[in-house]
Amino acid sequence: MKQFCALVLLLALSFSLTAKEPVKLIFDTDMGNDIDDAMALATIHSLISRGECELLAVTVTKDHPQAAPFADLINTFYGRPDIPIGVVKNGMANQQSKYTVLADHKVGDRQQYPHDLTNGNDAPDALQVLRSTLAAAKDKSVVIAQVGFSTNLSRLMETPPDDISPLNGMELINAKVHHLEVMAGSFTKIGDAERFLEYNVRIDIPNAKRILERWPSDVIVSGFEIGIALRYPARSILEDFNYVDKHPIPTAYQLYNPTPHERPTWDLTSVIHGVRPDRGYFDLSPRGEIKVHDDGYTEFVERETGSRRYLILKPENRQRVLDTLVHLTSQPR
Repeated sequence: MKQFCALVLLLALSFSLTAKEPVKLIFDTDMGNDIDDAMALATIHSLISRGECELLAVTVTKDHPQAAPFADLINTFYGRPDIPIGVVKNGMANQQSKYTVLADHKVGDRQQYPHDLTNGNDAPDALQVLRSTLAAAKDKSVVIAQVGFSTNLSRLMETPPDDISPLNGMELINAKVHHLEVMAGSFTKIGDAERFLEYNVRIDIPNAKRILERWPSDVIVSGFEIGIALRYPARSILEDFNYVDKHPIPTAYQLYNPTPHERPTWDLTSVIHGVRPDRGYFDLSPRGEIKVHDDGYTEFVERETGSRRYLILKPENRQRVLDTLVHLTSQPR
């Protein structure tokens, strides 16, 4: 019996020594432009429930008043209504989304999906949320996943000291950010295009250039080629969310581009690598630098002293990664 107790104690001690602190995450998203932003946020909530992640804040780069309320809708649905949300001011892509209309949808006089933030214009500036969140964090503790435009984070780099922090933007990033995960660009040939111009970059080229070339921490980029190789199965949309009536993820998915369409998982890949970098889902390129050309084309230049790398998906890992993304996205709340 003593030997058994000693073994249990040893195992418990071993677990306590190897267990990792939850990743402190900021999610910067152009919620509403593509459905993968919503699915990535669902994935984050599953990782929170597993004790692997803490979502410090959501910042929105789509300049539409329904974008932030939809993020609040998802956070509330998963039981975390108080996560801070900040919005871009005078940003890009102010067109109506196909699916964030759910944030305004009512059944009678009640919200179909209850949430408190009903108009993005009432949310604080993303720069205020970013500076406050980073200022309160431990040094080198925050991972940022930028899966939309570079507007918010680029502007953060230019912020001066203020009553939130005596540090300017670059100093605050250097002090608090562990690394940045970005869904942007491409690093293999895409179809017949010799110079593929990925959407997140070309919609805001000056700010993408600042982020990919000048952001002061390490940057890991998930190129267009990664998500396009991992298409979310329609069967999961139809079958895996039926544990509740009208789950917002499949409802939004069908509004955006209905099944049998199978949407690429671009944004989810930056999230999963940011939270689980050591699971072997992806390989990393050598270190180097990324140049953003005037037309939005992204060029990687290998350099030992560089701080940029991009994800590589080996064919033999594809199904494992896709299965993981499906399990996390559809995990019951």
